[in-house]
Amino acid sequence: MRRYSAEQLQGGAVSIFGALDYDTRSQGISPRRLPAWTRPQLPGTMDAMVRIPSGVRLAFQTDARNIRLSVQTTSLTTSPQTPRPVTFDLVIRGGKTLSSASDLGNAMFLDRNDPGQFRLVRGEAYEVTFSDLEPGLKQCELWLPHNAFVELRGLEVDDGALLSAIAVPETRRWLHYGSSISHCLEAEQPTGTWPAVAARLSGMHLQSLGFGGQCHLDPFVARTIRDSDADVISLKVGINVINMDSMRERVFTPALHGFLDTIREGKPNTPVVLVSPIFCPSAELRPGPTLPNSDGKFVTLAGHEAVQGNCLTLVRVRELIAEIVHARQAAGDPHLHYLDGLTMFGAADADDLPDDLHPNPAGYQRLGERFSRAVFSSAGLGLG
Repeated sequence: MRRYSAEQLQGGAVSIFGALDYDTRSQGISPRRLPAWTRPQLPGTMDAMVRIPSGVRLAFQTDARNIRLSVQTTSLTTSPQTPRPVTFDLVIRGGKTLSSASDLGNAMFLDRNDPGQFRLVRGEAYEVTFSDLEPGLKQCELWLPHNAFVELRGLEVDDGALLSAIAVPETRRWLHYGSSISHCLEAEQPTGTWPAVAARLSGMHLQSLGFGGQCHLDPFVARTIRDSDADVISLKVGINVINMDSMRERVFTPALHGFLDTIREGKPNTPVVLVSPIFCPSAELRPGPTLPNSDGKFVTLAGHEAVQGNCLTLVRVRELIAEIVHARQAAGDPHLHYLDGLTMFGAADADDLPDDLHPNPAGYQRLGERFSRAVFSSAGLGLG
């Protein structure tokens, strides 16, 4: 078989969509989802989420019958759960989606009460193999795992087979920013994250900036979005602010205005959809922070009423987001839209919210379907 090194992959042998930077390792490269200039500004916990390639994929055309991707992966698991398989999806245009799952690679066990602490169990590098593909020229996207760090070490195709990069498709480019509910670590496969589901159903070209636990309206993210090539932007904000109790009402409202102001500096007419949080039972009427209890359910911590003035609940966050959108529309921004997160995933969907915060795979599928209809279809906002 003919081998392409990691440097050749990064250098243009294939297109790599969704990655804005790379870590260079001794044997390969690891995609990152924010540009290099953001590195000095990233909190350590966010750097980890930036390195997990949710939505990142290799795009190429080939007539190979067999494809092998050499990788080292590091899965993330919160004890006492066991590591989940790391899955790669090969999407062949006009054909099937093929999946390859493995229990090999490294495993990082996080401390439930202090995610900054972990135990690393080292495992072997391995090959992700897709064999006996249909003959003829195929346009492919090889989606990297949404739930693990990935080091790309090389790609092999049959001797004599064609391999060439695919240019950015002539479809609309959609950039989505959000929390763990947009990162979708709980999905079964990388094409099962709800942004991937919505993009596939709507024919959109996805750039995913869903960062588990790290959606706090950071200015460096706003500047990244401002400087992107997006044709449509969606921002699903609010839940992490409550999870970490990182903002109160006095700060949240101007911070969200400032985030939107920065985006509008570079994209004054680009459609922006501001999405409020989905249902989370413990935080609807009580302020955060939230932590998992002994049953793995996320609950809000009881606080002293005297110091909880101006604290945020989900009900209040949704009111504030809607007010901000309506005020900016009245001030002359007709391209800003509001989408109530409860219409995407509400109390009636709670059975698919096993930890009372994150949807399960079926919930993510439904969320993606509903978002596609609400935003991209002619019956919704018609932004597709």
